Amino acid sequence: MRNIRDPENKPQKGLSRRAFLSTGAGLAASAPILTAVGLPAPAGAATDVRILGPGKVPITLQINGKPHKLSVEPRVTLLDALRDYLDYTGAKKVCDRATCGSCTVIMGGRAVYACAVLAIEAQGKDIQTVEGLSTDGKLHPVQEAFIQNDAQQCGFCTPGFVVSCKAFLDKHPNPTMAEIKEGLGGNLCRCGTYIGVRQAVMSAAKAMKGGPTHG
Repeated sequence: MRNIRDPENKPQKGLSRRAFLSTGAGLAASAPILTAVGLPAPAGAATDVRILGPGKVPITLQINGKPHKLSVEPRVTLLDALRDYLDYTGAKKVCDRATCGSCTVIMGGRAVYACAVLAIEAQGKDIQTVEGLSTDGKLHPVQEAFIQNDAQQCGFCTPGFVVSCKAFLDKHPNPTMAEIKEGLGGNLCRCGTYIGVRQAVMSAAKAMKGGPTHG
């Protein structure tokens, strides 16, 4: 075996590993930026972006008895309009798939998922959020019943449940427990407080007829 110090063991002519890496790095730095299809990106592509699709349009939403004027893209949901444009954050954005019920509001007298309604579709309809249930600092009977019956834990589902319960009692002032269970089937609670929620609805129904919210 040859000794590496043997003068006859001379390296071959050509680029060394270090020289090759240095040259490659320089070429990479000077190479044009390629797009997804392998063509050079046009000058100013990062800053000169043209937005496709309809732009913002002015709309008016009637929320908790007050008109609100705003400009939104047609794709904006009622939930995003409430939370991001008008600071009504009571309705929660949890599943954003019209499944959990945490974003429930009352629109035109019906409980709806705000994440499944476009803001432009909600024009001309009375919208009530959880912020609009209390009056002059006094809690709505449903809100009071939720407290008395320990019907909330983490709180993400609570505003949607409260609004759904209010809408339910508006149409069913004398519900049975079976009717309550079916009527609130569109709201999910990961903490599992269904028993407390159903009892809260029974208590609120009694309170809305002049009785106490507990007992």
